[in-house]
Amino acid sequence: QVQVRESGGGLVQAGGSLRLSCTASGFPFDAYAMGWFRQAPGKEREGVSCISRSSNKYYADSVKGRFTISRDNAKNTLYLQMNSLKPEDTAVYYCARAAKVGGPVCAPNAAEYGYWGQGTQVTVSS
Repeated sequence: QVQVRESGGGLVQAGGSLRLSCTASGFPFDAYAMGWFRQAPGKEREGVSCISRSSNKYYADSVKGRFTISRDNAKNTLYLQMNSLKPEDTAVYYCARAAKVGGPVCAPNAAEYGYWGQGTQVTVSS
């Protein structure tokens, strides 16, 4: 049974940092691209970052230079280090696994991800 579970969200002041983790089970973690998405109230789900099976990375322009995605295949864990957080980063953050075994690059398109976690709330106060 494929499972992905996020943790690490919380309340932080603007300029602060958080590290999100996503633990995975039920599939060969190193064979799939993984992604982070977020959804703020009243907005569509947005692709924040993704990492391919070969660790090629994508970042949305809104987080480039502030967020860092990484994966530890030995621990079946995906991370998102978030620095210099802004109030507009406030959202529920979701971890997702690609629907198909991955290639050399990843895509931030939610339609290409087949398994999702329950989400973790990140709130950045001004």
